Amino acid sequence: MLYTIAVVLLILWVLGLVTSYTIGGFIHILLVVAIVMVLVRLIGR
Repeated sequence: MLYTIAVVLLILWVLGLVTSYTIGGFIHILLVVAIVMVLVRLIGR
């Protein structure tokens, strides 16, 4: 579940970069959250 959310956030971030549609730093915050989720998932194994 956590991994799925992280992947969705990464996809949204990439789409934000491709379309150049950014709401301030919101897209980059999504990237940071996704990376943190993946790291927590990997460390928690």
